[in-house]
Amino acid sequence: MGAERQDPRDPQAEAAVAARSRMVAVLDAAGALPDPAWRAAFAQVPRHLCVPYYYVGALGGYERLWCEDPDPLRRETWLLGAYEDKPLGLRVRDGDMVSTASQPSLMAAMLHALEARDGDTALEIGAGSGYNAALLCHRLGDDRVTTVDLDPGITEAARAHLARCGHHPAVVTGDGARGCPGRAPFDLVIATCGLPSVPAAWIAQCRPGARIVAPLSTGVLRLRVRDAGYAEGRFLHTAAYFVPLRGAVPPAPEVRTAGLPRGALDSDLFRFLLVLTAGSLDPYEAYALWQREGRPERERYGVTVTGGAQWAWLDDPGGPYAWALGTTPTGA
Repeated sequence: MGAERQDPRDPQAEAAVAARSRMVAVLDAAGALPDPAWRAAFAQVPRHLCVPYYYVGALGGYERLWCEDPDPLRRETWLLGAYEDKPLGLRVRDGDMVSTASQPSLMAAMLHALEARDGDTALEIGAGSGYNAALLCHRLGDDRVTTVDLDPGITEAARAHLARCGHHPAVVTGDGARGCPGRAPFDLVIATCGLPSVPAAWIAQCRPGARIVAPLSTGVLRLRVRDAGYAEGRFLHTAAYFVPLRGAVPPAPEVRTAGLPRGALDSDLFRFLLVLTAGSLDPYEAYALWQREGRPERERYGVTVTGGAQWAWLDDPGGPYAWALGTTPTGA
């Protein structure tokens, strides 16, 4: 809460203020910062301190940009890139990206969807660069934020980045699918990694009325928790693509495309339904449903979690179209 404490060792601080102001202006122009509290967080939290290096796509792989490059032009490219409205690659392993810093406009959409209130406690799944946790700290206070990641290298780096921003939340190395029972209960849970289903531990560790915002399929799901055994909600309008959550989570069902008409996969909205119903609905049936129902947008879909079961649905949780997540269909 309040202005960030700039690291006195930061030689790019002055240029970063200007770059950050430009980023906020871009987000403002897109209508991404309607809440003044979140606008203040994006305006004051120094994202560049959380991404001292990152990877961008290059021919045949990835190019690394970093804050101490001996070439001043490349240092400038690094700094300006840190404040563009784009995702940034943080860790590459065996040629695959295993950790990313999300696009700021998508982060803003997810943070706004939490409907955070003063006094709320928040659990973040996926520490990443520490930037999202720093934004949460600015809004709620350090002592009310917990961020969890399975990779000790990621949590160590996130802790250091947060400290440079002047924040010291609880940074925990552990399986995010299990939540963080030692810090529960929570009012807010936000995940920055993709899920095949919603871990029951998150709901059990929430207070009644808590909000959960997490990527599922190629969208962002917002759940409201009724009690330790029940939560329900709909998807946001926005598309989202995240590195999958690692840990004690079931494998994502195989997405099959056999039998689909030519060009079916050109639609991002159909791909969303295809991934959402993978393992539950024949892809041709999914395509026929999508066409019949007017090619529905993401916000017409939702998810219900109750007891040991959870299912996705179109329009109405008790309606004719519902699919057990990752298993067998309860409607078609």
